[in-house]
Amino acid sequence: MKRLTAPELPTWLSQYLDGFTRYQVDVGGLHMHIMEAGDPSGRPVLMMHGNPTWGFLYRKIVQALEGAPLRLIMPDMMGLGFSERIDAEAHTLDNHGHWLGSLIDQLDLRDLVFVGQDWGGPIGFRALAYRQDRVQSLVVLNTVIGPPKPGFKPTAFHRFAAMPLISDLVFRGMSFPQVNLNVAQGDKRSIRGDIAKAYRYPLRSLKLNVAPLALARMVPNTPSHPTIPSLQRCFEFVEGFRGPAAIVWGDRDPVLGSVRSHVERTLPQAHVTRTKAGHFLQEEVPEEIAEAIRSVANQEPRD
Repeated sequence: MKRLTAPELPTWLSQYLDGFTRYQVDVGGLHMHIMEAGDPSGRPVLMMHGNPTWGFLYRKIVQALEGAPLRLIMPDMMGLGFSERIDAEAHTLDNHGHWLGSLIDQLDLRDLVFVGQDWGGPIGFRALAYRQDRVQSLVVLNTVIGPPKPGFKPTAFHRFAAMPLISDLVFRGMSFPQVNLNVAQGDKRSIRGDIAKAYRYPLRSLKLNVAPLALARMVPNTPSHPTIPSLQRCFEFVEGFRGPAAIVWGDRDPVLGSVRSHVERTLPQAHVTRTKAGHFLQEEVPEEIAEAIRSVANQEPRD
């Protein structure tokens, strides 16, 4: 695998990433931006963010895991962060799973701990469903693990995203939702100042901010939505997983807070940590997430 040079970051942003190694990998003709920290020879921990953030979301977990024998790997989802931009139509769960799977194969990650939040969860599950021999444990953070139940009602956020024209204006023209991520937090002060700016910066122009709306529209809003079969494959993988697992949940998440009980039933072996955090719980409860990662990484796989 050839590592490509990562794009330069402004000084005000790069100061938050001291000690991180940054590079790009070609995943099927597209460049994915990766950050790494920790022990290069340690057990790999693959940490996936969701919409509309990037690997920066995990920097506090990296700090909390300092000194642990773990190789911490934080990709930017294609179309977000500093990964290459793609057309709106290319944002499908199958495509994102394929790109992440290519990264896993090229880095030859084995016995890995997978950590997923928001869309990062299903994207990781989609990739790992075809690489089950590579995963040792799961840490699930405020995400979905399968398709919605019959008769479901999409959230107001996702109903709005499906509305033509007006959603394009608000998402693309007004930089929604990255301009007010703090609204989804338990502690509204957890994303402000330069931290809020760091999430807005990679999406700072119309050319760069296609992904947030496209990813919002990937969420099923009807029983025939094209994402549902892929989510079903994710569910089958998680339901059949017998290795160590942990769930860390932000109960004050207005988007996915109520999904926790379903995740718990699907992963009955998981140790559950409930918190008062919101959707981007990595900003609010990094120590709890770090402890969950340490715990599952130290467990032996079940037969």
